[in-house]
Amino acid sequence: MRVTSNSFNAAVVDQLNRLSSKQYALQRQASTGRRLENASDDPEAARQVLGLQTRLQTQAQYQKNISALTDKAAAVYSALQGFQKVSSRAGEIATLADGTKSPAELKTYATEVNQLIEQVVQQANTKQGDAYLFGGTRSDKPPYVLTRDSQGNPQSVAYQGNTSVAPTEISADVAVSVGPPGANTTGSGPRGLLSDDRFGADFLQHLISLRDHLLKGDTAAVSANDRAGLAKDEDNLVNHVADHGALSARLQAAATAATSQSQTDRESISQNVDADLAQTLVQLGSVQTAYQAALQSAARLMSTSLMDYLR
Repeated sequence: MRVTSNSFNAAVVDQLNRLSSKQYALQRQASTGRRLENASDDPEAARQVLGLQTRLQTQAQYQKNISALTDKAAAVYSALQGFQKVSSRAGEIATLADGTKSPAELKTYATEVNQLIEQVVQQANTKQGDAYLFGGTRSDKPPYVLTRDSQGNPQSVAYQGNTSVAPTEISADVAVSVGPPGANTTGSGPRGLLSDDRFGADFLQHLISLRDHLLKGDTAAVSANDRAGLAKDEDNLVNHVADHGALSARLQAAATAATSQSQTDRESISQNVDADLAQTLVQLGSVQTAYQAALQSAARLMSTSLMDYLR
């Protein structure tokens, strides 16, 4: 088979172009520290990087959700502590208000209970940002409305929230909600914070009942009815505190897992995208040597004439 000089020339030029392209790519990697600039540089690695970047974005959203829920959980816990303090003091008053107390002493207790009612309503209407914590998904208005008598004393309390809670995703297919509804009298759904017929809880109404019985001097009713009602309220609050503690631990575990997963994904992206500088420089040296050798060979081939073969 006859091979023309043009074939040699074309082959040499092709080899020089390939070596030049490779040399440029390695120089770019050495200067930028990245081996993957375009999908065409390594299609499989590019596919993996795109998948990892998508997962990173998802994890970032989970982390934002967890952070927001954690802040909300702190506000809810603060309110729960306040409710428990009121519950404890109300139980003490119901125990102290026995037949040995004078009408004046009982009225003093009633005045204190009025303040406890005010405190519970204030805490039940706690806001975080622009949203009320204990109105369910109806978070744009105060959950509890207090009606007063002509002397300004608490007369009755109405709940105007709902019993729905909004779940928020904290990981794939896992969603949680923070902050129970203030009341639930439907017989199903999430446990009401201050009122739930299933558990005999009706904290504000029991406080109002205690106050009224104290004003009347009816210590028998306090003993027979109010103590039992307040004990159920205390049990209900203890249950909420326990659930809240478990939820807080769950949020902390989810935050740790999301941070760990994000770190792993960033490292995987780095492995696919970043260049190994030492290895890149070694490869660049080899390519530069090959390029120089190819140039020298090309120069010799191009300078060879037919007369050189006839000598």
